[in-house]
Amino acid sequence: MKTAVVTGAGSGIGQAIAVKLAESGNHVAILDFNVEAASSTKEIIESNGGTAEIVQCDVSSTDSVKAAFDQLDRVDILVNNAGIAAVGNVETCSPEELDKIYNVNVKGIYHCCHFAIPKMLENKSGVILNLASIASKVGILDRFAYSMSKGAAHAMTLSVARDYVDKGIRCNCICPARVLTPFVEGFLEKNYTPEERPKMMETLSEYQPIGRMGTPEEIGDLAAFLCSDKASFITGSAYDIDGGVTLLR
Repeated sequence: MKTAVVTGAGSGIGQAIAVKLAESGNHVAILDFNVEAASSTKEIIESNGGTAEIVQCDVSSTDSVKAAFDQLDRVDILVNNAGIAAVGNVETCSPEELDKIYNVNVKGIYHCCHFAIPKMLENKSGVILNLASIASKVGILDRFAYSMSKGAAHAMTLSVARDYVDKGIRCNCICPARVLTPFVEGFLEKNYTPEERPKMMETLSEYQPIGRMGTPEEIGDLAAFLCSDKASFITGSAYDIDGGVTLLR
């Protein structure tokens, strides 16, 4: 049985990916700072007959990530999903906010790859999947720091794919548009009145030409495919899953 490591798997897209990977027959190591959230994912996986373990981890911390990977006997699949968002342009983005986004969204991917790849090289095989975004390909209003981090995720994907293409390690990334997650629901609840939310939900949905937001399960299905042997000829690719956003850009 292969071991799949999924960061930020306590909710939303990360949880959906972890569940799909477990359904595909992988043992899932849930790396999340929030142990309570991770426990809910573990329960879902185990209730469906899968196996999972929780490793508390702060992906922004070198020591924390090293300690997490030291606990794992092997790593066959790594999904770098953990990430945070930020709203604002280059003027409104503070140095502190930029550092925070960089430490989680960029350095987090570096940390996990840095400690996972040696384990993959031992087995002469491995798959890495990074969560990028359409923000790595098109300009999005008031997403300066977030776009910076997702552009880096895309670039790191290409770099890792190139460096390890002849060593049995594949690396790809997924570029979603808006996905209806607890984060989006929380954003609406925090920033809009109950009367305003339906209209804002409609606006967020209509941003995608297909007329709706994506679902975590749809991202999970694509992730499970790219991490499977069925995708063994795919590396260095960035997969749009965006309801037609980049199609019209």
